[in-house]
Amino acid sequence: MKLLNQVEAYIFNLFKDKLSCEYMYHDYLHTLRVVTALNELIEGEHISDQDALHLRLAGWFHDSGYIHGGNGHEEKSCELFVEFMKQYPQEEVNQQEVCRLIMATQIHHAPTDLLEMCMKDADYYHFTLENYPDHCDLLKSELECVKNNSISEVDWTQENLMLLTKHHYFYTTYAKKHWQKKKESTIFKLRENLQKLTSGKKSKNQEIKEKRLEKLERPERGIETLFRVTLRNHTQLSAIADSKANILLSVNSIIISIILTAIIPKLDSPSNAHLIIPTFTLLIFSVATIVITIMATKPKVSSAPITKSDIQSRKANILFFGNFHQLGLPDFNEAMNDLMKDRDYLYDTLIKDLYSLGVVLDKKYKLLGISYTVFMIGIIVSVTAFCIAFIRV
Repeated sequence: MKLLNQVEAYIFNLFKDKLSCEYMYHDYLHTLRVVTALNELIEGEHISDQDALHLRLAGWFHDSGYIHGGNGHEEKSCELFVEFMKQYPQEEVNQQEVCRLIMATQIHHAPTDLLEMCMKDADYYHFTLENYPDHCDLLKSELECVKNNSISEVDWTQENLMLLTKHHYFYTTYAKKHWQKKKESTIFKLRENLQKLTSGKKSKNQEIKEKRLEKLERPERGIETLFRVTLRNHTQLSAIADSKANILLSVNSIIISIILTAIIPKLDSPSNAHLIIPTFTLLIFSVATIVITIMATKPKVSSAPITKSDIQSRKANILFFGNFHQLGLPDFNEAMNDLMKDRDYLYDTLIKDLYSLGVVLDKKYKLLGISYTVFMIGIIVSVTAFCIAFIRV
């Protein structure tokens, strides 16, 4: 379980930091759905613990290669898995077996055993979901963006129907028994949608509306990319600041430990009296550096109470955990749904969240700058004091 937790965190950060915004379908959420489906199949097919571990690892990594593009992503996923496992040489994992299961997700691959069947069925688990049209739209948008080519709704619906009715079928006994009926419900909905799309010609108003949507689509993606990249940069800057603070804390803690254990006990000797001022100068500057660094990294969470009226009047930023942790789940759920329905409100909230992050970063970097300056001055003054003390002896 510890290894799987590490894998999940790794895949989440990998997609968050390195996946292109073009891939709107093959992302962390798709991977999570596949792993969830695998867990269901593992229990339903009574898979052994070792085989279950291999299936889950393959599920987490099977689309990780998309960070390098869609072409040949299975091989790249295997490379990422092998590289990741170098950190865990003590784990009893058959890497070749996991890579074999990853390669089994290739679209034209015919499974040869139960484990490969599980991988194939889990990868198409979304065929059984009630919100399949939403996933389908994401995949359509992804293909249009990657291939830079528009796909009509009629062609896309016909292609999906062809895939579900003639080219896809479930392999495992559990999927046939529990998932097939749900898939048939999806097929029925697709046929209904195709009938609506082909029942008559589009009116001029519909054509104008679609053209406007096409023109708006790219700016919307640009805005999404803007927020995604900027928020990611802010997060990385915050991580860099914490790393710098950690360096200062570690160095000064070592200095203080050496002073307290090795130098101060020897200062009571008259022969070492000349070292008292330099030693305490270094000690004071080290303590001051640690205090300022701690102030820079000290977390600050808003303690002001957030009420339902604040949310309804849209005064509170519910994307910030310091605000929404005070709400009950029903109120938070209602607020998030309201946020997602209103485009302007959503962008305003994202802008507020971005600005708040910038303010926190500004304070953090200013304090870090002060702490580095104090540390630098302390080193210079202390070394100078030690030199003068030794010269005068």
